[in-house]
Amino acid sequence: MSEGTVVAGGERPSVRLERHLPDPPPVVWRALTEPEQLRSWFPCGVVVDGGRWVVGVKISFPFPSEVIDMTLTGEVLVVDEPRVLAFSWGDDVLRFELSPVDGGTTLVLYDELPRAWAARNAAGWDDCLDRLRGVTPGPDAWKAHFDVYSAAFEPDLGPQEGPPPEVMKP
Repeated sequence: MSEGTVVAGGERPSVRLERHLPDPPPVVWRALTEPEQLRSWFPCGVVVDGGRWVVGVKISFPFPSEVIDMTLTGEVLVVDEPRVLAFSWGDDVLRFELSPVDGGTTLVLYDELPRAWAARNAAGWDDCLDRLRGVTPGPDAWKAHFDVYSAAFEPDLGPQEGPPPEVMKP
């Protein structure tokens, strides 16, 4: 777990998570932008119209039907290869910042989101970023992370929502 934090100050809060990755920024950039690499760690499919990450391009995010019957849409907002990638993801804005450090990369993810989703999304991104690092989260990792984040975030952000009921289907 990366001990995500909440960044306030804007119209909506952002959850901030950080990971040190052993690969340099150009390699990590490919993990953020190439479909076959995204499949290994991102929580859903990523379909970029025209296949190129260009500001203004539309994106769709189909979730696996066994998880939830939902497809989010978004738009590419910032492309500064290999330093910053930002895009809308449904109601959220995701921003990935890459900095070279010690031959590897510090990746910082900001998820600008509704207040009540902070703990839920921080827990989910913890699992995703662990997979990006090559670490497989345990079967109950999300729930443990959610409980920690809920306790940490509720005093400032109010009650935290868990996953949509459809995700909890048997």
